[in-house]
Amino acid sequence: MPPRTLLLTALAMLAFAGNSLLCRLALRETEIDAASFTALRLASGALMLAVLLRLRSGSRPMAGSWPGALALFTYAAAFSFAYLHLDTGVGALLLFGAVQLSMLLWGLWRGERLPALATLGTLLAGGGLLFLLLPGASAPPLLAALLMLLAGSAWGAYSLLGRGQGDPLAVTAGNFLRATALGLLLAVPLFAQLQWDAAGLFYAVLSGALTSGIGYAIWYSALPGLRASQAATVQLSVPILAALAGSLVLGEALSLRLMLSAVAVLGGIALVLGSRQSQQKK
Repeated sequence: MPPRTLLLTALAMLAFAGNSLLCRLALRETEIDAASFTALRLASGALMLAVLLRLRSGSRPMAGSWPGALALFTYAAAFSFAYLHLDTGVGALLLFGAVQLSMLLWGLWRGERLPALATLGTLLAGGGLLFLLLPGASAPPLLAALLMLLAGSAWGAYSLLGRGQGDPLAVTAGNFLRATALGLLLAVPLFAQLQWDAAGLFYAVLSGALTSGIGYAIWYSALPGLRASQAATVQLSVPILAALAGSLVLGEALSLRLMLSAVAVLGGIALVLGSRQSQQKK
């Protein structure tokens, strides 16, 4: 892998993990509420992506679609409300596992056939998520966990909707702009509960502009230098990075349940990716 691609990939993975950390940090340590965080994250992401698109393409217009925007908004809103009650690493693992499993299940629904190794990996990853949700002292709150699974499924749908839509940066910028309107609509019925402070606003803008907007732009710049299998595999690092960041920055515990679930979920997904790579080489 060329050094430039390696650097861009590492920065993108740190940005994706940073989204989880910044959201949890804002909602736990500041006064901002989940709806305000969602709307501001989407708005600042849309602004940053529009600036990047303008700098790169001049007058090239934004793209995207309302179905894509709805999936993006659902992900962002469920993500924020889930992190009111989830630790950083738990949330990232649930999110990532739901993204990958939802896309696998969609492929199966469409008639794709999984080889034995991929089937084993899918069952292992699903079992890891179920193990994480089993009742017990270290189990995450069920409603928050279900919201994060919804967020992951919505991001999986967003990824599927974005296939073949053209320039990723233009599509993402347009979807963020449309999703911002939905984020503002979410805030209307919750107006009496909206609150924020300077720190909360800062983290929301940082999440939208830096770890979302610039993070996605960096990832799209890295993708041409990565094989599809490399691009998929490297994302296995995101839940681990998020868990470590949550432990170091917020003092969150790395429980045995979380570590065993991570091994099962990430190991299962790795088996699926490895199986796909083997099939492509044949």
